Amino acid sequence: MKKVLCVVGVLACLGIFGMSFAADPVTPSGITPAVAAPAPLDVVTLKDGSVLYGEVVEMAGGVLILKTAASPDKAIKVNWADVTKLSVNHPIPFHLKEGTILNGTATAGPDGMLNIQAEPLKGSMTVPLNSVTHVNPLIQPPVIYTGNLTGGYSQTTGNSHLRNASLLGEFIARSEQLRLTINGRYIYGDNANTLIARNARGTIKLDFFITKRLYWFASAYFENDRFQDLKMRTALASGPGYQWIDRGDLSGVFKDMTFYTEAGLSYFNEDFSVAPDQSSFRARLSAKFNWPLFEDRITFYHFSELFPSLENTSNYYLTMDNGVRFKIWEGFVSGFQVTTRYNSRPARGTGDTDNLFLWTLGYAFDTTRRR
Repeated sequence: MKKVLCVVGVLACLGIFGMSFAADPVTPSGITPAVAAPAPLDVVTLKDGSVLYGEVVEMAGGVLILKTAASPDKAIKVNWADVTKLSVNHPIPFHLKEGTILNGTATAGPDGMLNIQAEPLKGSMTVPLNSVTHVNPLIQPPVIYTGNLTGGYSQTTGNSHLRNASLLGEFIARSEQLRLTINGRYIYGDNANTLIARNARGTIKLDFFITKRLYWFASAYFENDRFQDLKMRTALASGPGYQWIDRGDLSGVFKDMTFYTEAGLSYFNEDFSVAPDQSSFRARLSAKFNWPLFEDRITFYHFSELFPSLENTSNYYLTMDNGVRFKIWEGFVSGFQVTTRYNSRPARGTGDTDNLFLWTLGYAFDTTRRR
């Protein structure tokens, strides 16, 4: 009986120690690991006495963006001019008016001053808050590339033999002073090997920005359409343009919207297969609108070019694209576009209006950096 009691006592002791070991694990060296303390919050004090706690994300364009624990998916925005004190506990870059960039943490100083502890030198500098132009800005690459390439194809066999194909493409390269735009379209259709549609269009345009908004453009337009009796339509143009809305000008669902207009002079030439060729000097009026929504999941766009005669305003040529593009997955997109072409004085035997309705599938790209 005593032996049984001894065995039970030993097992009980082992159980107690086992439970203790399970509750308090140790490292191989026998040291209990320390639990990491949460990072201290940044502190923003406003003129009205309000104090905000969270993580400073960025300050650009006079607006400070702060992410808080209460609303991690929705950042708080405050005017930089309303900030009287700032404390940042994680190293970020501070851009000053004279061009200096200090990377480090910051603590509030007296009377609207900011103490920046720069890394890696571990030095400290006190600067006025109003001398800070940017905090942790998102630096874009020197050239941003955007564009898309989409196409469509349909075919029937049996009682009918129809084939239709379309290819659309756009490429834009944008730097601080230059913007290159290349646009192309090709349409083909046949019925039992009898051609029923074939036209192509290509444009190339270079914009030189004089200011942030005002620029000067030079463009070339080329078009061919067998069923308009058109071997080649050419328009060479140049003139001023104005960027009314650019990315970041607006907020919310409008933050990525862009819109510009252009007006200039052009040399306009139409080389027909049968009809007499025509050439003249014309004006060129153009507008382009692009509105991406919900992180580019849906994009509405418009692009138009109007070439009115300088001798007779009733003589003009208009081409216009209106469409919507849907993001499917990653860069893959699907779109619907309506292209309208109107010639007030078409070649004899042809109509003045052509409409194209296109469903397409393809790929879009954008090298703009996003947070």
